[in-house]
Amino acid sequence: MSAALEFHGVSQTFRVKGKSVQALREVSFDLAEGEVFGFVGPNGAGKSTTIKIMLDLINDYSGEVTLYGMSSRNPKARAGIAYVPESPALYEQFTPLEILRMGLSMYGIKRKDADAWCLHWLERFSIAAVAKRRIRELSKGTAQRVALAHAMVVQPKLLILDEPLSGLDPVGRKDVVDILTEYKHQGGAIFFTSHVLHDVERIADRFGFINKGELLTVRSPRELAAERADHMIVRYNAEQPIAAGAVQLREGEYECEVTQADLPAFIAQLNQLGGHLLTVKPSVSLESVFFKILEEAAHKVNSPEHSALVSRPGVPA
Repeated sequence: MSAALEFHGVSQTFRVKGKSVQALREVSFDLAEGEVFGFVGPNGAGKSTTIKIMLDLINDYSGEVTLYGMSSRNPKARAGIAYVPESPALYEQFTPLEILRMGLSMYGIKRKDADAWCLHWLERFSIAAVAKRRIRELSKGTAQRVALAHAMVVQPKLLILDEPLSGLDPVGRKDVVDILTEYKHQGGAIFFTSHVLHDVERIADRFGFINKGELLTVRSPRELAAERADHMIVRYNAEQPIAAGAVQLREGEYECEVTQADLPAFIAQLNQLGGHLLTVKPSVSLESVFFKILEEAAHKVNSPEHSALVSRPGVPA
């Protein structure tokens, strides 16, 4: 598969109150066609800056960014690419149907069935019922779906999404996740940021963890699962905790970690005591890895070796 997006050693510095702040530090990664890349990090980590650079909204950076082999500084590189920001600024006086029609016009797409095509995508996002209502009358979550439908109606080859699940209820998140998964299976590429780590884990093929402008690691779900593949998190109902280290979640409900080898014996003991098994799942998750990586990064910065390094003349912190 060819690369839909590539970052090669990208760094970007801006000034705040006369001081230089490095937003990105030698960031490198790639995104293949038909792949979903989840970009995860705390607020201020550099996620939005990364998106602005790939869209050429920020161009005073070092390094190279390409879209389908063409420099992102070239306007032609963004043909067939759709972007949805975290807080879409939709024209409030227009209706969702009009917004999608404008999307087709902006991309130079002419269809005889334009209205039917737009209504199809509004239906896919479960908002066809409000197709002719003004945007100002809609909830934040509904407006977010309109923005996503606006992106999908042009059938882009690359979707760039900044917090696409923001403001959506559980039903809305499921609709969007299902549509994005189908889009991926049809060969579309997706780069997206999200604070909803569970949903990132569901649809991303790889995860990039960024903190303070530095891309700390890039991992796949398989690599994630391999970290503690022999440990499981067990949730159960019982009158008292069974395993050592069990945590009481609420009255009569507990959670503990058990190795796969010990799991059959644990379940047998639980049944013998009249308890009920609720769930069994791997102990490692995107959330646990995320916090572990942040903890390791903080330890590295505070280590004596790092302090000695940055204190040397000419060595940037």
